[in-house]
Amino acid sequence: MLQLNFIRENTEQVIKALHKKHFKQAEETVADLLDLDQRRRQAQNELDQTLAKANNLAKEIGGLMKNGQKEEAEKAKAEATSLREKSKVLEESLKELEQKQQDVLVTLPNLPHSSVPEGRSAEDNEVVYAHGAIPELGPEAVPHWDLIKKYDIIDFELGNKITGAGFPVYKGKGAKLQRALIQFFLDEAETAGYTEIQPPILINKDSGFGTGQLPDKEGQMYYATEDELYLIPTAEVPITNLYRDVILEPKSLPVKNAGFTPCFRREAGAWGAHVRGLNRLHQFDKVEIVRIELPENSYNALEEMSKYVQGLLQKLELPYRVLRLCGGDMGFTSALTYDMEVYSGAQQRWLEVSSVSNFETYQANRLKLRYRDENKKTQLLHTLNGSALALPRIVASILENNQTPEGIRIPKVLQPYTKFDMIS
Repeated sequence: MLQLNFIRENTEQVIKALHKKHFKQAEETVADLLDLDQRRRQAQNELDQTLAKANNLAKEIGGLMKNGQKEEAEKAKAEATSLREKSKVLEESLKELEQKQQDVLVTLPNLPHSSVPEGRSAEDNEVVYAHGAIPELGPEAVPHWDLIKKYDIIDFELGNKITGAGFPVYKGKGAKLQRALIQFFLDEAETAGYTEIQPPILINKDSGFGTGQLPDKEGQMYYATEDELYLIPTAEVPITNLYRDVILEPKSLPVKNAGFTPCFRREAGAWGAHVRGLNRLHQFDKVEIVRIELPENSYNALEEMSKYVQGLLQKLELPYRVLRLCGGDMGFTSALTYDMEVYSGAQQRWLEVSSVSNFETYQANRLKLRYRDENKKTQLLHTLNGSALALPRIVASILENNQTPEGIRIPKVLQPYTKFDMIS
């Protein structure tokens, strides 16, 4: 959530930045917000004056009674009563204005970093780095949805029978490959200094609000109506919310956490090859990395996280590229996002496997996540997160890019985890 004082002091800058994210009616929304802010401050000032006057009268009443000025004391009592009634009306008005202001404020997305390129869609994203040769598989190559049937390692029909579309069943060497990837990613995170967290996979509304899923993305999450809980879209949400309403000491920073969880997305059910097989699911596994940083360190941390994810892809022997997302393709809460895409040899296209983002103070303001500066004043921290990594498209790329006439070759780095070097 944006900070109101920043909007007030940098109005034109904010409007320009909102346009970069293609936020509709930026001028009108900011104008409404500032009007509500002015009315709220006026109401607060009037309330403060009313309460101060009532308090002063309360102090005078005792002196008037002591001096025998009963008539004057009764007038003062009547005026004090009137002021207290007025203050109740003003308090209700203030609460209403504060709620209206909050309702508008949460509709504003985070402002993009100055390095974010202009653009409306994925076609406008900027390729900042590419690694590895594009595989040439030949005419015999088939996409992963054919490979998983051939080797009987993932079953979509069974998942559809048990639950519905987008909930695959992994079995045999498919299940072992999943487990190997999860353990490999967690071991790498530990080596990189991340503390492993095993969080709940259900969250309440406060947690959803804290990281920006609510009120913006209710329709994308599964909702347990009886208990008013949501299934998590990513481990970022519960792990970041560990620090909701927390004041951290600078010496405890940075905070570096990693967690493996299943993830749940309701919006997965579209048609076409780009969402076929493992390309898009309702339930999938992912290892997430989360960092909390001092503001002056957060962009160095973002670059470090990007290089860390790239290191995982290099160890898996997958060709990849890094994209800096344009303003129109960025997430609601992000200030700067890098996407990592791997090349799918059989599908002959790039597949997104990770997003690494800096949210600056946007989440921290919602979370009330702060630190004490050298003057002992509380300041907002910066939060960051990244996929390290999401499994479905990684599995799809491993299967497709490593297919041979003898079977599917397992990357060397995974063989100690899988205990086999081929799926055949």
